[in-house]
Amino acid sequence: MSRPGYLLRSWPWRSAGYLLTGAVTGAVVLVGIVVSVAAGGVLALALVGLPLLLGTALAGIPVAALERFRLRLVDAEPTSDPHEAPGEPGLWAWLSTRLRERATWRELGHALLFAGLLWPVDALAFTAFLLGPLSVLATPLLMAVFGEAKVLKVWLVSTWPAAVGFAVLGLVLLALGAYLLGVAAGARAGLVRLLIAPREADLGARVVELARSRVRLVDAFEAERRRIERDLHDGAQQRLVALTMTLGLARLDAPPGPLADQLAKAHEEAGTALAELRELIHGIHPKVLADYGLEAAVADAADRSAVPVDVDLELPGRLSQAVEAAAYFVVCEALANVGRHSGANRAEVSGGLSGGRLVLQVHDDGRGGARAGQGSGLTGLADRVSVLDGRLSLSSPPGGPTLLRVEIPCAPAS
Repeated sequence: MSRPGYLLRSWPWRSAGYLLTGAVTGAVVLVGIVVSVAAGGVLALALVGLPLLLGTALAGIPVAALERFRLRLVDAEPTSDPHEAPGEPGLWAWLSTRLRERATWRELGHALLFAGLLWPVDALAFTAFLLGPLSVLATPLLMAVFGEAKVLKVWLVSTWPAAVGFAVLGLVLLALGAYLLGVAAGARAGLVRLLIAPREADLGARVVELARSRVRLVDAFEAERRRIERDLHDGAQQRLVALTMTLGLARLDAPPGPLADQLAKAHEEAGTALAELRELIHGIHPKVLADYGLEAAVADAADRSAVPVDVDLELPGRLSQAVEAAAYFVVCEALANVGRHSGANRAEVSGGLSGGRLVLQVHDDGRGGARAGQGSGLTGLADRVSVLDGRLSLSSPPGGPTLLRVEIPCAPAS
């Protein structure tokens, strides 16, 4: 409404259509509720009365669906259905789900308010802000047809100058009424959205769906990583092993000379490629993590670290695969940073479960000064942890020591 050209656009007429359809729909809803309640009261002692009363309780659902459809006239933002899908097929599952939902009873309250109060207000606003100015604007036409006109059933007009004056007044009132129609329709739509389609509910549903999609993406990523590890282990690694053995046998059978030297060089290259492939497979998803869990995998990473590492990790059992994988790679990256950048003499990995969260701490006695975004990989670690709704914190003052702390919400898988 604050934009220029509002009167020349379709919004005033859309507001008028919204109020008019609201008045008609509200009257129909009122008649339906009165008939349903009356029939249910008369037949309350008979079995047929129960379906009627139940239908009255669920009457708000179709009314709310119609209201969400009518909101498109004046609200550019779409509204979603707040009802949940039944867990099982069938009428009884649908009824039990609907009767337990707060949205059902909120929509029933809206239907009762709509039938008792809102539709008369719609009709009054439509009449006062549109039909009234139009009747004043039509004064010259009534003069031409009937010879005189009674404006708004109050003022009798019998001269053309007065008729033209009332027409000009009607045009001004029509412009003012267009804005008042927009105000009334906007207030009405805001109340309806608050009752049956609150934006907070839409936002909550979106947050829940985002959380679920994030979990699905994490699970899919872990499954794809395990598939790649399996394919490399069972395919490419076995072929390299066979190639290395073949080159070794050929090297033994070849007589001394240039050919034997070339075979020896190829044998060494194949062995190097096999070692690098095994290291790559171990980095994708180590077998010790899949078979024995996070404690054993962290101990294995500590044994392979360039800096001596003490491990004090106590877990009650296996955790979910996504949590174990994220925690393991955080520890591996942290220990790699300790070996490359810290100049530490010793490091320690400790942690366990506390309050439904996996808490890990990597401590070293190095020079400190670690910062995110300086090639340390801390930003990637924070992103990996945040996917699981976790948190990473770092304390690394110049001169050391450095403490990396990770918290990931989880529950034991077994």
